[in-house]
Amino acid sequence: MKAVHFGAGNIGRGFVGLILHNAGYEVVFADVNAELIDALAATPSYEVREVGVGATTSTVDHYRALNSATHEAEVVAEIATASVVTTAVGPNILRFVAPLIAAALAQRDPALPRLAVMACENAINATDLLQAEVDKALADPAFAHRAVFANTAVDRIVPGQAPGAGLDVTVESFFEWAIEAPPFGDEAPVIPEAHFVDDLAPYIERKLFTVNTGHATTAYFGFLAGASSIAEAIGIPEVAEQVRAVLGETKALLVAKHDFDPAVQQAYLETNLQRFANPELADIVERVGRQPLRKLGRHERFIGPAAELAERGLPVDALLRAVGAALRFDVPDDPQSVELQELLSRAGAAAFVREVTGVPDGHPLFERLVAVVAAEQSRRA
Repeated sequence: MKAVHFGAGNIGRGFVGLILHNAGYEVVFADVNAELIDALAATPSYEVREVGVGATTSTVDHYRALNSATHEAEVVAEIATASVVTTAVGPNILRFVAPLIAAALAQRDPALPRLAVMACENAINATDLLQAEVDKALADPAFAHRAVFANTAVDRIVPGQAPGAGLDVTVESFFEWAIEAPPFGDEAPVIPEAHFVDDLAPYIERKLFTVNTGHATTAYFGFLAGASSIAEAIGIPEVAEQVRAVLGETKALLVAKHDFDPAVQQAYLETNLQRFANPELADIVERVGRQPLRKLGRHERFIGPAAELAERGLPVDALLRAVGAALRFDVPDDPQSVELQELLSRAGAAAFVREVTGVPDGHPLFERLVAVVAAEQSRRA
């Protein structure tokens, strides 16, 4: 069995690539980072070191690495004969991956089983985005039947790595990879450490509105408190109080919307607070908080749950405080942080809400968001 994985970064090597390797696949890493790909191609193995409960260290070997920018034909040929294609490149990069998959489907022997394609990104239904781009790039629409696309929900904290770590990756011991089963029918790929579910939406939103929302909330309030790491930030009582309040609100939405058992969701919430506090995951506040404009998007970790809560008439005070904290994330090395600060200085509050959050006039959350933005702009005046 062979799997082609786009994205040879820390998540690709320390999570998706590791699980595929453990499942018995020969993994072909594809990336545009020449230095990284050259290092992988020249190295027979690397280690994934877990930290946390039940931690182990694993060796990943018997892989290959290709530069998808300079060796497109080779990558296409590998995909054409693969069983699985996965990605961990970021949702905005999927459109660049799609043409290679489309070209491979044109070359694929129709007698082969369908290619399983799964985007493993921190975004809702990222595989749907990838499939739409592949469909646009296909030379013949009939080739679409040579692949099956399935959405996934992935969860593993992979912090910024220590200088000099090389290809070895430090990750937390906890992980979850949920894959929607219906698209595959009876042809699901063999990935023992993943689990296949009939309805993926609850898993995606539980992860996004608990892990991602909580992580970002910790980062933004931690930044304001002067903390350098996530573990340090969550150890500050005032920050922990804000994070608990935010996750209390998202818990209310998840319970109401997906009928999660409140006790089960509370246990999941507590598990994630423990994950954030793990001192061996030395994740930096500025890294977790980066790209604040994306994180303030309509279907992202703050505005997504806040909008649905407001529509249901449920409290959103803590989420709005977190949005206010995100507006104060001022990191010159992060282009989106710089752009955010520029927008706040020149756009009216209502215009800012429309442009950044995508929440329209008349929505029950709109005026409250306008008030948060206006308050931040007044603070700066």
